[in-house]
Amino acid sequence: MNRFWPSWLTGLFVAVLIALAATFVAEHYGGPQLLYALFFGMALNFLAHDGRTKPGIQFAARHVLRLGVALLGARIAMDQIVAIGFLPMLWVAIGVIVTIATGLLLSRVLGTSTSDGLLTGGAVAICGASAALAIASVLPKSEHLQRYTIITVVGVTALSTIAMVLYPLFAGLLGMSGNVAGLFIGATIHDVAQVVGAGYLMSTETGDTAIVVKLFRVALLVPVVLSLSILFRGKATPGETKRPPLVPAFLIAFCLLVLVNSVGVLPAPLVQTVGEFSRWCLVVAIAALGMQTSLQDLASLGWAPIALLVGETVVLAVFTLAYMQGIT
Repeated sequence: MNRFWPSWLTGLFVAVLIALAATFVAEHYGGPQLLYALFFGMALNFLAHDGRTKPGIQFAARHVLRLGVALLGARIAMDQIVAIGFLPMLWVAIGVIVTIATGLLLSRVLGTSTSDGLLTGGAVAICGASAALAIASVLPKSEHLQRYTIITVVGVTALSTIAMVLYPLFAGLLGMSGNVAGLFIGATIHDVAQVVGAGYLMSTETGDTAIVVKLFRVALLVPVVLSLSILFRGKATPGETKRPPLVPAFLIAFCLLVLVNSVGVLPAPLVQTVGEFSRWCLVVAIAALGMQTSLQDLASLGWAPIALLVGETVVLAVFTLAYMQGIT
């Protein structure tokens, strides 16, 4: 490649095209945008082994991913979190810890690795696919982790979509009020998009509460990823001689954006634009991860990842309901 066309640009361009195709299908025919990007990418798995596209695919799967996670901070303001109230926030935070601990326990029972339990537990506990990608970025790199990340994204998105349909019905059967139902939905459904869908399916009040609670869970991504970064910092990744930073740069950027947005200096249209660009980065990164994974690789993981995700989802829902019953 010449100096006007860097070696990583071709693969990045392919990942962007896949993201555009996934977005078109999602907008015109419905369905989860991230899953379309993942499956379209997997259909082009051969490009990950092509010297012309490989550098760009790796660039998208690593750097574009981290940029997308960092920009998530622009969606969160501290006054939104304070508005939830101390006890609900505390319960949601404990729920995150309990879910991740469940992932670790189930990973031992199922004979999988600690990293697998942390990855799936964090994805279910915090914010679905986005959390899975962020957590995977600070765990020791391996082909197994890459495959587990993909199956986690698929599984957590599917479970989140099922919850988007079932949880509002469940909240209605239990007679939850608007705010209480919003707290339940925001504290249990995995992905932000599905929280929005489920919340506003019930009422505007429920949707508004669900989004605020969900954004608090997203904010908990910072201490979780920071803790894992410190925990696994001393464990070298094969082929890497440079130690990773104590605090990843994308995590610092995330925190700075939360602070800036909390001060109120960012206009609402800019916050919305940054949030959309963040989503786009994650779609491009998912497309790149899809190209790096084959169906045969995923099949080799067996049923353990799905069992982990389902077990963690059930524990989080039951734990949250225990609190709901105390305030209804």
